[in-house]
Amino acid sequence: MTLIAQARLGLHDPHDCTDATDELTVLHAIYDTLVKREGQGFVPALARDWEASEDATVWSFTLQPDVAFHDGTPCDAGAVAASLTRMAREDKGYTLGAPAVWRQFLGGAKLEVLDLMRLRVTLAAPMADLLDVLEQAFIVAPSAFAALDAGDHSAQVGSGPYRITEITSERISAARIAGHFSGTPANETVTWLLEPDAAKRQAMLQRGEVQVANGLDFAASRGLGAMRHEFLSPVAIIYLLNAAHGPLADARVRRALSLAVDREAIIETVMQGAARPLRGFVSPNHFGAGTGQGVQMDRDTARALLAEAGHADGLKLDVDCPTRLPDEAERLTAALGEQLKEVGITLNVHVHPEREAYAHMVRRKEIRDLCVFDSSPMSTYRVLYEKIDSRVAGSWWQGYANPQIEALINNGRVMADRTARAQVWQEAYALLQEDPAWLTLYNPLRAIGIAGEYPGFTMPADGVIDVTQLPYLPEVAHAG
Repeated sequence: MTLIAQARLGLHDPHDCTDATDELTVLHAIYDTLVKREGQGFVPALARDWEASEDATVWSFTLQPDVAFHDGTPCDAGAVAASLTRMAREDKGYTLGAPAVWRQFLGGAKLEVLDLMRLRVTLAAPMADLLDVLEQAFIVAPSAFAALDAGDHSAQVGSGPYRITEITSERISAARIAGHFSGTPANETVTWLLEPDAAKRQAMLQRGEVQVANGLDFAASRGLGAMRHEFLSPVAIIYLLNAAHGPLADARVRRALSLAVDREAIIETVMQGAARPLRGFVSPNHFGAGTGQGVQMDRDTARALLAEAGHADGLKLDVDCPTRLPDEAERLTAALGEQLKEVGITLNVHVHPEREAYAHMVRRKEIRDLCVFDSSPMSTYRVLYEKIDSRVAGSWWQGYANPQIEALINNGRVMADRTARAQVWQEAYALLQEDPAWLTLYNPLRAIGIAGEYPGFTMPADGVIDVTQLPYLPEVAHAG
């Protein structure tokens, strides 16, 4: 039995949208998806191959043969179509503060079951990066739909390499499926254990009570030695900027903010070194992120831009700040305020203790001048489409508009060739450093502990534990 200690535990509707890595590790174990993310690309999963039309509107998938759900029902093209249809419902795809995330991509799609193993998807609008969505399109047994719709989240029936054997408030267990098309995972059973305290998770690993401990304290975990594995989270810690109203509607002021910040100093003081500077809008793990150094601190230019914009005598900005997600939001805002004083900007901070209410405020576009936030989608296109494109005006969009970037979005969304499309997204990346929609700060560094010595182990690009790729982990001393 492989035991994994993690901070949160729980399963929701698999067709809602989540960036919670502690939940995604379970979902990816028990459900198949058409494709699987590998680095910045995709490899076959339930779909053994696929092709897209030149304009990226029509997608055809050929499935693995003879796949069954864990309840014995067939996982064929009809079942896949049913899952994609359910996923696109207006009442599904909900994430914190944002409803129907998947509907904006799959809504209006025509799904044709060509035969048991073949499915054609004709999108209402082109999306060359459709695989970014399908990587989280968990294929659920239609026999479980009614229970899930009734709110019974214990009805988790997939076709993945593990099947659920137990769900309680403190543990979720799964057993390996013999003969799964993706291969045989090294570990026969996996149990995810709830332990909210990072120090206790680390102690459990050190005492041999679990084989894996996730979400460890970055500094304290150095005591694990070879058991410690460090990785970059693709989540971007940012401030959304109100480009619709107030001083930050002026691109010069937005750029001045970006140039005024010493990201390395913030990482050292706020994150105790547990982050990497983010000078663009997506992490280095993202497709089409580019490899340049991005914007660098230049406070002289920041002061000149502020003066040119009419703020030579100083500028006061109102900032909205939650108390969690990111958990360091208040400390971060205090540190940012000290830095911005160097260029004549003062921050008036408004703290919001209710995180979901805060998200709804942001979605309704009721922020003051700026607000602490994060950006978690692993899809560069989704970030551009949902958060940057003024024509979409998505949940987290705050009034920004740049016709050059929107022209690049138009080009990239119909460009099936990945190399060419990556260059288009890199162009957008560069433009967003010259005309920033957000104040981007850093990507966190995370630490995971694994019993034993596995120098070749690496975490996936999305920061989610893939239990099928864990090495064989012998049973621990205290499996109870």
